[in-house]
Parts: sequence; structure tokens; C-alpha cells
Amino acid sequence: QKQEEEKEQEEEEENKEQEEEEQEPLESPGRFFSSTSWSTSDEDSSSQEEEGTGSLQASEDTKSLPSNLLNEKVVNLVHFMILKYQQKEPITKAEMLKVINERDNKQFPVIFEKASKCLEMISGIDVKEVDPKTHSYVLVNSLGLTHDKKNSDDQIMPTNGLLIIILGVIFIEGNCVPEENIWDFLNMIGVHAGRKHFIYGEPRKLITRDWVQENYLEYRMVPNSDPSRYEFLWGPRAYAETSKLQVLEFLAKIKGVDPISFSLWYEEALRDEEERAGARNNSMDSNTAMFTVQHLPVIPDPTEG
Repeated sequence: QKQEEEKEQEEEEENKEQEEEEQEPLESPGRFFSSTSWSTSDEDSSSQEEEGTGSLQASEDTKSLPSNLLNEKVVNLVHFMILKYQQKEPITKAEMLKVINERDNKQFPVIFEKASKCLEMISGIDVKEVDPKTHSYVLVNSLGLTHDKKNSDDQIMPTNGLLIIILGVIFIEGNCVPEENIWDFLNMIGVHAGRKHFIYGEPRKLITRDWVQENYLEYRMVPNSDPSRYEFLWGPRAYAETSKLQVLEFLAKIKGVDPISFSLWYEEALRDEEERAGARNNSMDSNTAMFTVQHLPVIPDPTEG
């Protein structure tokens, strides 16, 4: 009876959250970044989840597998995939089954799907099948950013997923966002200032120093704020290596929706693409004209003796 009461209470809370979410305008930042649709961590579940890889609920196909055991297998598989990415090696189904337990072949599709989605969200890495016969996959950076963090052992730690998410928060919030809003969202997905993450390291250092120095983010004090408050904007390198449309498409993919459904931001992203294309064309026209002038043949003046 106690379990039934707890279940009813959980259902009531979920329904309440859903109602609150539905009351918000579809294109409000709060609706886009709602905790019910973004949260991938449950800090009370396990110590591994505190590292930020996340808690993923079991589906109908994995009812025979306890949820905490499912989460552990997903986390272990994500770690293994990152290792393979660092070594620039393909990965096979046989190798992955050894990591999660070869007896879990029946549950493998669900575990693999959850691990792949988690890896894409936290790292910006896509898992692409290259050989259906051997079930061989390659791990590729799908976001076009050139940044990869190195740890103390000089190993590449893929952090582009987090960077794209932060760029997305900035875009959705009006291209400039208070620092506290960034941390509010990151806390929702299990990333906390001052708490070391197994991929990102110390997030505050990564976000407010490393990415600022590398010109992916601009971190500036809010004018006349007392006590001092800070805000984030896109840095010049972010504009050079990605676009609002690419960021919106990534966020929509993670949420499992069509980016067109967020028409306000989608329209802005399309305008941004048109402006960038126009700027590139103008630059190419100028360069072509300059090249043509520089390489014109010298024609002698017939009036000169």
C-alpha cells in the first residue's frame, strides 16, 4: 500500500510539472529548457550519476533489468565509447557486449541507444555504423568545432556537446544570458560549479576561463551591477565555427523534436544563415576582383615611343 501511495504521489508531481510546462508559451526559454525534457541525471541514484553521465529510465524492453543496473551499464558503455574516441579506433558490438555483459544481448539495443544519445549530448560525438555485417561503428565529432579539452594524461576529452548546449542557452535567451541562468540549466543536467566532472573537469574553469580564452565565449561584467554580476555571449570563434541554425538543430535533435517547431528561433537562425551567406559572397566577390586586377596583363601605350 505504501508503494502504491508513493507511485500515486510521483504521478501527481509529474502531472503538475507537465501542466506547468504546458502553461508556458511554446517559444519561451523556460519551455525549451524545461527540466522534464532535458534532465539526464538523478543525483540521488548513484555516485556515477553524480559525475554527470546521467540517469536514464528503463523502457518496456528492459523491465527485466533493474533501473540502477541499467544506468550502470549505460555509464560503463559511455566511458568505453569515449576511450575508443580518444584512441581513434572503431567500436564493435562484440566489444560493447563484453563491457556491459555478453548475457545482456537482448537488452543491448536499448542500452546502446541510451548510451549513444547520452554520448552525443555530453560530448557532441555521433555513433555511425560503418559495417552492418560486423556491427562496427565509428565515433565522430559531429559539431564542427575544433576544440577538444586534454586531461592531465594528455588525452582528448570531448567537451563540444557542453559547449554547444551553452551556446544554445545563450541563443535561446536572446543572445546574451546572465551567468546564474547558465548554472541553473547546467545543474539540471548534472553539471555543477566546483564539482569535478569525469569529462569536463572543473566546469567553472572550463566555461569562464578556457572557453573565454579560446574566444568561444565572451564573459563580461554587467554594467553598474552591485554586487558584480556577469553574463555570457557568443565569442568570435563560435561565430566562425558554428551557426545559430546548427546549434538549434543539435538542441532539437537532443530533445527529439523538429527545429521548425520553434519557429521564432528557427526564423532568426535562417536570417543569420542568409546574412552569413551574403557576407561570404561579398568577400568572394571582393577577392575575385582583387585577384583579377592584380593579374591583368600590362598593355603598352601606343602613344609612347
